[in-house]
Amino acid sequence: MAQTTINDISVDSSLVDPEKDLLGHANFAKYLADSICKMTFPEGFVIAVYGSWNSGKSTLLNFVVHYLQQKEDDEQPIIVPFNPWLLSGHQNITRRFFEQLQNVLSQQSSVPKGLKERLADFAAIISDIPLPYAQTGKALAALLDEKDKEAAELKEEVEDTLVQQQRRIVVTIDDIDRLPAEDIKQLFRIFKAMRNFTNVVYLLVFDKQVVIKTIADPKEISGEEYLEKIIQVSFELPIPDKISLRRLLFEKLDNIFAETPKQEINQTRWGEIYFQGIDRFINSIRDITHFINTLTVTYPAVKDEVNPVDFIAIESLRVFSPNIYSIIHQNPHILVGEVNPSIDELNSLLNTWIAQLPVEDKQPVKNLLMHLFPKLKSIFYNTCLHKKQELEWREQLRVCSLEIFPIYFRLSLPAVELSNNQIKTILGLVGDVDKFRNHLIELAKQKLPNGTTQARVFLEQLENCTEEEIPVNYIPSVVEALFDVSEELVSQDDEAKGILDFGNEVIISRCISQLLCHIDEISRFELLKKIILQGKALPIINHEIATLKEQQSQYGTEKSNYEEEWLVNAQHLKELEELTTRNLVKSDTNYKSIRLG
Repeated sequence: MAQTTINDISVDSSLVDPEKDLLGHANFAKYLADSICKMTFPEGFVIAVYGSWNSGKSTLLNFVVHYLQQKEDDEQPIIVPFNPWLLSGHQNITRRFFEQLQNVLSQQSSVPKGLKERLADFAAIISDIPLPYAQTGKALAALLDEKDKEAAELKEEVEDTLVQQQRRIVVTIDDIDRLPAEDIKQLFRIFKAMRNFTNVVYLLVFDKQVVIKTIADPKEISGEEYLEKIIQVSFELPIPDKISLRRLLFEKLDNIFAETPKQEINQTRWGEIYFQGIDRFINSIRDITHFINTLTVTYPAVKDEVNPVDFIAIESLRVFSPNIYSIIHQNPHILVGEVNPSIDELNSLLNTWIAQLPVEDKQPVKNLLMHLFPKLKSIFYNTCLHKKQELEWREQLRVCSLEIFPIYFRLSLPAVELSNNQIKTILGLVGDVDKFRNHLIELAKQKLPNGTTQARVFLEQLENCTEEEIPVNYIPSVVEALFDVSEELVSQDDEAKGILDFGNEVIISRCISQLLCHIDEISRFELLKKIILQGKALPIINHEIATLKEQQSQYGTEKSNYEEEWLVNAQHLKELEELTTRNLVKSDTNYKSIRLG
């Protein structure tokens, strides 16, 4: 069997040589191999080792086989490897099992003559007996009785032949937990049928809980009881300790970053980032596999263009905290560059991001953000950043360099909409008009590949927000903010957009109307009146007034029947229209005075 290299990206990769063991499985495997060779038992014996997916079960099985093959000739067993998962759904597992057993035994000179033929006959009988034993009629019942009788006779012949067999036969079976229920039961039926076969040991490795769940049948005995009837001895594969996992992770990282010059890795900084952040997420072989598989794919695309320590840290967030990773990707203006939000605003944003994480992840993620983005640390700890530092970060290819930042996200698809977490983050600011307004302005500066902005994406999703996400008492603040920033957003409309595409003006007006529907008519009127008197956002105000007029004019003489559906009543609309006209005249006069002056 070929040695599987440690940097295999397959989740199914396993080690073969115990000298490569980093998780302490080799010692257990050696003692188990010794026991299999030395123990005394009168008939077939089934041993199981339980472990979760990707916990190292296959590696352990390989180690046991390795140690069995190292035994002296007079003690070394005949090993019959069998993987039913490779055959599931394609062949009769029972027949294929006996074929494999025959093939291996026929190559052994010490195997008594006639055993292969007897096994072939026995396999044919066992394979033809249906599973489950459905007694659907007298004819079938008679057939099964006859088959069982014939199988019993052949079984005795096989047993008599095996008594002459001096070497122990060890059948190793992996991947049982990948099989469908009927295939698992068919496989276990083999063990039951061969229970009395002298000198035969079955060594099974599988995820116990998966198998129990798969074969569960409320009409029969429980999965747990089913296994107890099949398996004589079982062991739980222990979860590796943190030190062993760390050793395994670092060895796999070494393979990925083998060509990276050592001087590019600041050991002090790497130690801080790992122990204060990444270490929290490395709790199983599965975690390591997921992380290493990701780095194996993402690092070659940016090799020599990023700082290796920063890249490992960013990718750890991609794997173990994808929501935070997405927020980083979509908010470079907050984390890098010259735009500096206030400490209160930044603290509110950061707390909103972190609040959505599991308790045990909050501090490690916050630590990673602080190490990766000095701008955060400088604001929180009131320290100064110098232009010279920005040049150093650029030279070191750090993610906190505005120029380098996009390189870290080359294999990240641009978002066509904001995530739920990002929406919650933005809506978390609605209690403060200034903070909410400023954040909308920042979103308007974030251009997307399709020519639109993050602000436009947010507005389109804002229409679907519920009252729980925007409490009624905050609606006036949100509406005011939308009016305040509308001119800037409208000015960024893409002139090349299609003739049927909506401009930001329409989208903003729809959002405002949707929000106003959640407050009473008097409050709507007073809010619109206040905004008009402030003299801001005249294009949006005009659009809103025109929309209100059209809403009322289309009902003609029956309009009194629909007044409850209007945003404002006819009298209030007339007042708003008059205020708007006066403001437009005043604005036009001021504009002419400025030009003439």
